[in-house]
Amino acid sequence: MSASYVKKLSAILLDAVTDKDPLVQEQVCSALCALGESQPEGTLSACEEHLRQHEKLAHPYRTMILRAMETVVSNHISELDKDAARAAVLLASSEMTRAKDVVHDWQQAASGVLVAVGKRFVGMVMEELLSKFQPGTLPHCFVVQTLANLSVSNVFGMVPFLTTVLSTMLPMLGLARHDSMRVVFCCALQRFSESTLEYLANLDQAPDPTVRKDAFATDIGSAYDTLFYQWLQSREAKLRLAVVEALGPMSHLLPGEKLEEQLPKLLPGVLALYKKHAETSHVSKQSLGQILEAAVSVGSRTLEVQLDALLATLHAQICVPVESSSPIVTSNRKEVLRCFTVLACFSPERLLAFLLPKLDTSNERTRVGSLQVLRHIINSAAAQMEVKKPFILSSMKLPLQDTNCKVKRAAVQVISAMAHHGYLEQPGGEAMLEYVVQQCALPPDAEPQKPGGPAAEPPADSVRAVSVSTLYLVSTTVDRMSDVLWPYLLQFLTPERFTGALTPLCRSLVHLAQKRQEAGADALLIQYDGNVTLPSPFAIATRLLTVSSRPYLGDGRGAASLRLLSVLHRDIHPLLGPRWATTVPLLLEYLEEHSEETLPQKEWEEKLLVFLRDSLAVVSDNTWTCQLSLEMCKQLPCSNGTPQEKNFLYKCVGTTLGAASSKDVVRKLLQELLETARYQEEAEREGLACCFGICAISHLDDTLAQLEDFVRSDMSRKSMGIFNIFKDRSENEAERVKGALILCYGHVAAQAPRELVLARAESDILRNVFQCFSTKDPALQLCLVQSVCMVCQAICSSAQAGSFHFSRKAELVAQMMDFIKAEPPDSMRTRIRKKAMLACTHLVSLEPELEEQVQTDMVHGCLHSVMAVPPEPQGEDDQQESLHLDTMRALEDLLRSVLRRNLTPQGLQIMVEHLSPWIKSPRGYERARALGLSAGLLQFFLEHLHVSALVPFHNLGLLVGLFSPRCADLWPATRQEAVSCVYSLLYLQLGYEGFSRDYQDDVAERLLTLKDGLVHPDPAILFHTCHSIAQIIAKRLPPDQLISLLLTLFESLGDPDKNCSRAATVLINCLLKERGSLLQEKVPEIVSVLRCRVQDTQDAHVLQAAQHSVHILASQHCPAVVSSLLGSPLPFDSHTCTLWRALAVEPGVSTQVLGLLLEKMSRDVPFKESRAFLLSSSPDRVATQLPLAATCALHEVMSAPASGPAVLQLYPQLFAGLLLRVSCTVGVQLPRNLQAKERRAASSAPAPKTLDPCSSAVDALRTALLRGGSEDVVQHVELAGGWASLRTSAGHEDGVTRLASAMAKFAGPRLPLVTKALLGAHSSVYEVQRVTSTAFLAELLSSNVVNDLLLLESLLDNLAARQKDPSASVRRQVLRGLANVASGSPDKVRAHGPQLLTAMISGLDDGDDPHGLVALEAMAGLVKLLGLVEPWDLRAVLLHTAIRIRPFFDSEKMEFRSVSIRLFGHLNKACHGDCEDVFLEQVVGGLVPLLLHLRDPQAPVADACRFALRMCGPNLECEELAAAFQKHLQEGRGLHFGEFLNTTCKHLMRHFPDLLGRLASTSLFYFKSSWEDVRAAAPMLTGFLVLHAEPQHRPQVDLEELTAALQLLLKDPAPAVRGKAAETLGRLVKFA
Repeated sequence: MSASYVKKLSAILLDAVTDKDPLVQEQVCSALCALGESQPEGTLSACEEHLRQHEKLAHPYRTMILRAMETVVSNHISELDKDAARAAVLLASSEMTRAKDVVHDWQQAASGVLVAVGKRFVGMVMEELLSKFQPGTLPHCFVVQTLANLSVSNVFGMVPFLTTVLSTMLPMLGLARHDSMRVVFCCALQRFSESTLEYLANLDQAPDPTVRKDAFATDIGSAYDTLFYQWLQSREAKLRLAVVEALGPMSHLLPGEKLEEQLPKLLPGVLALYKKHAETSHVSKQSLGQILEAAVSVGSRTLEVQLDALLATLHAQICVPVESSSPIVTSNRKEVLRCFTVLACFSPERLLAFLLPKLDTSNERTRVGSLQVLRHIINSAAAQMEVKKPFILSSMKLPLQDTNCKVKRAAVQVISAMAHHGYLEQPGGEAMLEYVVQQCALPPDAEPQKPGGPAAEPPADSVRAVSVSTLYLVSTTVDRMSDVLWPYLLQFLTPERFTGALTPLCRSLVHLAQKRQEAGADALLIQYDGNVTLPSPFAIATRLLTVSSRPYLGDGRGAASLRLLSVLHRDIHPLLGPRWATTVPLLLEYLEEHSEETLPQKEWEEKLLVFLRDSLAVVSDNTWTCQLSLEMCKQLPCSNGTPQEKNFLYKCVGTTLGAASSKDVVRKLLQELLETARYQEEAEREGLACCFGICAISHLDDTLAQLEDFVRSDMSRKSMGIFNIFKDRSENEAERVKGALILCYGHVAAQAPRELVLARAESDILRNVFQCFSTKDPALQLCLVQSVCMVCQAICSSAQAGSFHFSRKAELVAQMMDFIKAEPPDSMRTRIRKKAMLACTHLVSLEPELEEQVQTDMVHGCLHSVMAVPPEPQGEDDQQESLHLDTMRALEDLLRSVLRRNLTPQGLQIMVEHLSPWIKSPRGYERARALGLSAGLLQFFLEHLHVSALVPFHNLGLLVGLFSPRCADLWPATRQEAVSCVYSLLYLQLGYEGFSRDYQDDVAERLLTLKDGLVHPDPAILFHTCHSIAQIIAKRLPPDQLISLLLTLFESLGDPDKNCSRAATVLINCLLKERGSLLQEKVPEIVSVLRCRVQDTQDAHVLQAAQHSVHILASQHCPAVVSSLLGSPLPFDSHTCTLWRALAVEPGVSTQVLGLLLEKMSRDVPFKESRAFLLSSSPDRVATQLPLAATCALHEVMSAPASGPAVLQLYPQLFAGLLLRVSCTVGVQLPRNLQAKERRAASSAPAPKTLDPCSSAVDALRTALLRGGSEDVVQHVELAGGWASLRTSAGHEDGVTRLASAMAKFAGPRLPLVTKALLGAHSSVYEVQRVTSTAFLAELLSSNVVNDLLLLESLLDNLAARQKDPSASVRRQVLRGLANVASGSPDKVRAHGPQLLTAMISGLDDGDDPHGLVALEAMAGLVKLLGLVEPWDLRAVLLHTAIRIRPFFDSEKMEFRSVSIRLFGHLNKACHGDCEDVFLEQVVGGLVPLLLHLRDPQAPVADACRFALRMCGPNLECEELAAAFQKHLQEGRGLHFGEFLNTTCKHLMRHFPDLLGRLASTSLFYFKSSWEDVRAAAPMLTGFLVLHAEPQHRPQVDLEELTAALQLLLKDPAPAVRGKAAETLGRLVKFA
């Protein structure tokens, strides 16, 4: 039986090999291997028999069987006897050689079997192979390949046969005509040679240590002749490659004299392939290296003859550009370089004689390749190259002049290698270092950009990146380079062409200097010793300080320069060390806190100047200071390419000259600066002026004198005007010089001591400036206004400014206004406006005072010049935006200066009149600017307010009326500024009423808290804030100002800005409400005006006036108003909705309105039934109009917050009425006339609110709950999706349930009256109302609140009475409610247990429900009740329930499966420890379905199975099984089904072996399941049961039936099922 059964199983699996699915095929093979694990010889026999019987089986399937055989043989080679091994060998040999043509996979698989057997039975395999490897006959190619593979897999077993094999093979080489066969022979020779070399290398472990290389020399030599002289000349690339690959290891086995003899032919022959056939180079590098190594090992002299050809060919290979970074390409390049290493060790002179001249060629590839080889041999043949260092260094001259990036990169890499091996210490090494520094200085855009755009980071292997990395590594890791690099690298700091390399240079120098400091702490780092190329300490300090001004350029050269400067402090000056130890780290920390984008440039430069000034003070040596200033002046021309750095250097010059005490040096250097400055450059003109200004701090007289000397020099030729000295220059150049000198005067005035400037302002400074006002040059104009501005600012900041009489003030103001008016009106491109207005600002404050008309014209001209300029598009030009802001600040300063002259209400009114046209401008940006200026002026006025007597602020109403509507301007900035204006005006009023300046008014202060609300774009928030502002104004406005304020606000109703118009309405309404007693006769007129506005706008704030009127009418005629509004067309438009909401203002009125609407909604029929088509199956339900309108009106009234008290009073009636209204409108359509109206509205724009009967009822119910204080109910239902469910037929009951749950949880005290209102619906003629009310009351029972409210008994009685309701939905809800007692009042379940269980069992047997939903509800109810009823009550129904629910386990409906299985688990849980045998039978019977349904496609079913199995565990009285269920089946834990099933079956078979047959037969039923995963799990379960069953229990299983069923499953359409069937078949071998 055993052998035959294994044979049968094998046959079934072998027949299934032809499955179309690859995964199933793989599983079948795995099953075969599993059979082989148990019965290796039987399985191999079956495979052999199958292959012999099925001669026509396609080779892919034969291949799979052979691979399975190979696996079995490999795993059990030690267990096979000779007969089984011989059978396998014969079969594999037959399969391998059956087809003469090559079928690679098939024959390779057969060859694999032979190789696997040969690991133990090498003699047997060799006997079979040699029988097919006869002399004189060409063997099958796979016979040769198998011999080759076997020689590698079993070296010690195979090598002794090789002499025989080789002697037989050699004659065959001549018989091989086809290239493919020749390739096989070549591979075999390669493997034979490799295995022989391995054998010889491990003779101490070999079985025959007497084997010598000589034994193979003759045969290998003969084979060599054939391969080299005949086959190497083939046109077939694969053969040429195979030959070359074989020759490599073969060359080591050739006799030395033979190799020496063949080398003159061998090397040229191989090298010829490199020239003719490119593909050879891809695999033959290793072979060539082996040949070269063999030649070197025998001390070949012939190699010297071939050396030139070898070098030329290898060099050509290394010069081929690398197109990819594939492993093959990388490996090939390594092999070529390895060949060069071999040759370098063999003959270094010849190699260099060949290689170094190649460096002189101009060809890029040749030069790059040569440099790569040179780098390699410098590293790999260091000893041989030691004496060649000078020669190699001298050969690098031409490559260093190459501009090609690839050559540069290669050259830098060579220099890096040289540094590590001592080359750079030789003469000529400094040129190498200079070259690396030059490459470090390359700009980032000097190399070709890779994809990614110019903004992309430079590639990691760019020339500059490689050079920077090389310089740093050489400086930090090569100790021998320290003395070479220091102080040599210092000479690269100052030349301009090395600027780009400053960062890496500084980093390297810092490291080197620190190392030297550690070696000798007290010595100077820089020892000049006559070395004139090194920069002086002054040059170093100047250079490093200058480049630090732009700290983030060049990879952060600012920080690197400062660190180097700090390290060299002793060499700069001995006294600087302690001070720099504290100041430099602060500067570095500041740089770390910022980035290039966030660094404030002016602030950073000022910090550096302070650092310089502090250092000069520490040194306090005039000679040293003068030398430093001379060096700075000397370096000025070096910064011509970097204007900003040169500008900073000018400032440094001024700072240094200011610290110098030698007047002659100062005058001389200032004269030199004036004569050499490049006046065409704006940055340089500005820098020169800053220099003179800074110098003037300490040397005012010398600075002015030098300026005067410059213009009165011999160049003037006695001309009449001082600036005529420039007549000989070009006109443009002369203007630039004038501008520079004017700027110098301005900066001198701004920087010099104030007490000295006042006396020189008109006589020495402005006298020269006035002569240039006639210019038309914009640049010179800007210089003029800047200079005038600085001079005026200096005068005003002087302590004696009050006594200064400026005689030419009016003339200067007029000139400034001419400059301002000449600017283009539509754009702002220069700083002329700003500077001119700043000058006017300072001039206004000086004596004498301007005439009134002049002042008016000045203010008007400045306003028009700035306010009307359109803003720049946002984000386009940050510089323009900054200029605009600065100009606006200058304008505000000017207006404040004018207002300061007349700080009275009249003066304020004049300023506001200037601004009024701009405040009312239709252009938003003009309004925003005007309000900003107004707010600033009012704040300024308030800060400088001095009231000597109580006088009225007579224009308060006018001003408040002008500004307050702007609190709703379309521009947020305007809104906030308007609040600021009102705030200041109220405090001005308080000031005029006598309050002190520091008094804080609580009412006025509230305005500041309201400003944030004005930023929000939401109109509701915006106008609510406006209302609050109006309340504040009303509280603080004097009575006499009210009329003027209202009149001004009425004018604002027609404001072109609609927001401001609406804000005026808000202000008017609030004022009427707060102060209406003063204007009682005006109220009707105001309300009338606002109602007219309603027709033109839908804004909520404008509608408030109409709402007030409607409220008054409703308080007098409520029924009429309600009836009239109900007659409005549906859906209500926004005006009607607004008016409905107005009725909720007073609780008395709103209660009356709600009562009327509730009556009208409930009195009429909710819908009418009509058939749209005569043949329609069911009538359509159409809503009636009056209840629909009343429902919409209820929603609108209750949506007003003021309706809260009325809703609370009518809460039960509203809740019950609206809930039943919702139930009657589900699926109800609009009347036809309204449907047509809806369609027309949908095609027009804007579309009004869509009207839907059910949605309107749901919205009204939600609003009633919200307004009735049940916000938590609404939110809870919303989160649960209940409101959306209420609207749909499918989800209505669920929505009612969620609503009831929320009411029980959050609105318990209201339930008695709500329940009472709903009980009447049980007798309703409408089924939907009965279902809704029953569902609501049923859900209430799930909460304990009904017990607390004493509602339990009445609800149970009411539901019990509905058990016979004709509606199945009502009966189902009754069962749900009765079961909910378990959740809401579990302590009451025992008392009502019989009644509840009877109801549930009755529901299980309900025959009037065709869909079974009542039975489903009954099962769900039993799940809740089982744990709470009395045990004796449960015992009576336990078995009946278990039997009744069993058919539902395999129901097609997911809900039935899930609930029935979960109920089964609860039945088990209920009888833990007291399980009758009869019920235990039910547990055992349900075990297989529960296990298999763990793979149910529906997650709830699988979860129910988890629970049920955990509950079944204790009743099975097997602790291990129960523990396994608890471990694997926890809720929320991932389940590895295979592992769990394996564990379960193991325990079942260990403790219940007698159940094997029953479990196996039950699982057979599921072989035909409709669910694929369950169908796949069934054979899986059977397989594990078999796996763990003892052989003596085999009779319980009908193997024939089981095998037949599994065999049938192998034809299942699902691949997963077929795979599991195959896996189980493999396990049945246990019963064999």
